[in-house]
Amino acid sequence: MHIYHDSDVDMNVLKGKKISVLGYGAQGRAQALCFHDSGLDVTVGARKDGKSWNKAKEDGLKVAEFADAVKGADVVMMLLPDEVQPDLYKQYVEPNLKKGAALEFAHGFAITYNLITPPKDADVIMMAPKSPGDMEREVFLQGFGVPALVCVHQDATGNAKNIALALAKGLGSTRAGVFETTFDNETKTDLFGEQAVLCGGLTALIKGGFKTLVEGGYPPEMAYFEVLHEVKLIDDLIHKGGFELMWHVVSNTAEYGGLTRRDKVITPESLNGMKSILNDIESGKFKNDWRAEWAAGLVNLKKLEEDEKKLQLEVVGKEIRRLFERK
Repeated sequence: MHIYHDSDVDMNVLKGKKISVLGYGAQGRAQALCFHDSGLDVTVGARKDGKSWNKAKEDGLKVAEFADAVKGADVVMMLLPDEVQPDLYKQYVEPNLKKGAALEFAHGFAITYNLITPPKDADVIMMAPKSPGDMEREVFLQGFGVPALVCVHQDATGNAKNIALALAKGLGSTRAGVFETTFDNETKTDLFGEQAVLCGGLTALIKGGFKTLVEGGYPPEMAYFEVLHEVKLIDDLIHKGGFELMWHVVSNTAEYGGLTRRDKVITPESLNGMKSILNDIESGKFKNDWRAEWAAGLVNLKKLEEDEKKLQLEVVGKEIRRLFERK
């Protein structure tokens, strides 16, 4: 993968260009504010007088309704949830996108699964920061930036990659490093990481560890500390210096126990489960399941959320976290 830094990118490609950021959630807000601070002409697209509209106004940014934000824009950034992008695109973006404009995404879901079909005369690009929005903004204000991915799906003008890179520089990401990849690779690895490891796998591992200890007769408070509270400590070490630093810092007992016993948890059956998750992503089954869930009003997801809140792990955790609140 090629890596780009500040000296590789010329932001003049965006000079005099109008950039419209559709959506003002965590990503939309962080990116819009950073672009504004980098001297770019930014307009936020939002529903009139809604929460996002008012927040963007308070932040000192220009705000317009979606259709008006798209009209005349040179770069239209789709920083909205995956599930609402297709309908919003059809209603507001498609009729108003000018010829030669760049349609930009921070995640490739809608393009990879053909939920949005851009016109042939548009650049279709991605600039995907590898960080939550709040952290992007915080790092930018510290004078640096978070790493990002850039992708080109369609290069109608011959300038698509330069635009994507300039956006990354406006976010400060070229100070850290910007990696070039594809929409397909970004989408499928991102979904897999979320489902198998970061969000799905990790929470299932924590739940399983807590259940095992409590059913073994150990106090739930102790179980919480050992299988959830200390996850951040280990993650911070791995994030900073990989497995090598983590194994160096923990005790010899922890290192030996971890290295000799972890395969009892992540077994060949577990790896087959991961392959099944990846197959669902690659085949489009997950996309179909998620689209059906959204169309049904998220009934199943809401039930799963409520069930999660009732877990003993969550109840105990709330009480313990209160102990760490500064009065």
